[in-house]
Amino acid sequence: MNSDKKRIRLGDLLVAQQIITQDQLELALKEQKKTGRKLGRQLIEMGAVEENTLLSLLSRQLDIPFIELKQYRFDRDLVASLPESLARRYRVIILKEDADGILLGMSDPTDIFGLDELQAVINKPIKTAVVRESELLDILDIAYSRADEIASLAEQLDEELEADSVDLSDIVTDAADSDAPVVKMLQKIFEEAISTKASDIHIEPDEAVLRIRQRIDGVLVEQVMNEKRIAGALVVRLKLMSNLDIAEKRLPQDGRFNLRVSGRNIDVRLSTMPVQFGESVVMRILDHTEGVRSLERVGMPVNYIKRFRHIISRPHGLVLVTGPTGSGKTTTLYGALSELNTSETKIITVEDPVEYRLPRISQVQVHEKIGLDFGTVLRATLRQDPDILLVGEIRDAESAEIALRAAMTGHLVLSTLHTNDAVTSALRLVDMGVDPYLVASSLKAIIAQRLVRRICESCVQDHVLSEIENNLLRSITRGHDLSKAKFRKGVGCSHCYNTGYRGRIGVFELLEINSAMANALRDNSVREFNDAAHREASYRPLSASALDFAMEGITTLEEVIRVSAQIEDESLAEVADYTDDKTE
Repeated sequence: MNSDKKRIRLGDLLVAQQIITQDQLELALKEQKKTGRKLGRQLIEMGAVEENTLLSLLSRQLDIPFIELKQYRFDRDLVASLPESLARRYRVIILKEDADGILLGMSDPTDIFGLDELQAVINKPIKTAVVRESELLDILDIAYSRADEIASLAEQLDEELEADSVDLSDIVTDAADSDAPVVKMLQKIFEEAISTKASDIHIEPDEAVLRIRQRIDGVLVEQVMNEKRIAGALVVRLKLMSNLDIAEKRLPQDGRFNLRVSGRNIDVRLSTMPVQFGESVVMRILDHTEGVRSLERVGMPVNYIKRFRHIISRPHGLVLVTGPTGSGKTTTLYGALSELNTSETKIITVEDPVEYRLPRISQVQVHEKIGLDFGTVLRATLRQDPDILLVGEIRDAESAEIALRAAMTGHLVLSTLHTNDAVTSALRLVDMGVDPYLVASSLKAIIAQRLVRRICESCVQDHVLSEIENNLLRSITRGHDLSKAKFRKGVGCSHCYNTGYRGRIGVFELLEINSAMANALRDNSVREFNDAAHREASYRPLSASALDFAMEGITTLEEVIRVSAQIEDESLAEVADYTDDKTE
């Protein structure tokens, strides 16, 4: 390691190169004492310097390479050979090991104290490269997987349960300290879920094994354990955390709890259900650390954001966001609420459960066991002089009618509906038994959305379509110019757990109700409404939006076909159900 090159003070270097001023450096150093961040990260967060500018400068000045980790094929075992505490403290990753020594990727290669400590641990010559901190942290989350630790803790807990004289409830309820295996195991399970950005955790006892599955990018990833009897200890502990009845194993129970994991505030919604070999637990993970996402961060296209903002700026009317569970409906609605939340506006939400806490907004949690259902709360909210109402979900004719009447009498109402596309959503309201005239007068717009998986940028390759794919493509292509299409596919790597996908992106369709559609609703005509919607120039179906992403190489044609087939099959079924109901 050439130490002379490393002994450069980053702040002085940036000032000397006139990238920042001395005043900006002093302010950053002052803020750094409060935040504990590295100086480079502090300057980036303050907006004093762009990350690419900083990294390029370090690369030139230190004469070391700048490596894009998204395209780098790392060895998970090699990365994990460095203690995790050191890797995270000094923002460093082992990239390569050969006869010449170790190549380290660092977000701040001027950190000489870090390099000295790393050299003491690594008994080989060190070379450095500069990398983006955000990409480095993502890889550390993948490399330092907790799967092995979870398995080890499962064995410890199983050993505690071996003695017949030990009472399960005693083990769990007495496990107040963080060293107890059941506590440590659950902690590791949650840490693993947060690092992999899982949306749900499933704990499922089977006949001879225990399965712990995490939903990552919409797909379940499984870990199987032979210690099946530890399931009871995990379930009891989770029930205690959720204030549920640990003695009741015959009936489903729902609860929630909060915890802090890896520096993040996590809200967990828990559901238990009796199954053949014990109790199954599913936990939905809500990470509140990043707060409510703006419409831009939700992933809505720019042209849709402009139209949507115009729609929600109206003083009254019903706006629906539709899609299946887990498609991001609530995230979109809260993005809209965050823009509408001003001191001049009274906003009330009616939810089950309240997912995000927002300042200034009156949020009501539905509690059906004591009679506080959607209908009761909605009637009460109208006496609270609101300007805007958010109804977590329209579930039945009563809540639909109250929401529509509120929209017709001078309130902006936002809500969700479990339908599959924008066109069938209006028909679903009528199908619930609501007066078609009320729907036609109050409904202003419908957004339908889905989440499709992004191709992993670390293992992406150009993809030549097969004959079957070409046939399927022709069946869903309407008005697309395929001459410039760039179809790609991920082959699988360590970054994406060999799935070929990493992360998800939203696809949307936006239907604004015009006079022709409103007239069709008043006449209760399914065909006329459907035709009027598809004649609207600004309307593009979800499959078209998904295909745009596939042609740009953001997602695969496989994902487009999955979304298109799902929408088509379910929409046809819904229209058929609606028609059958009307002919009975």
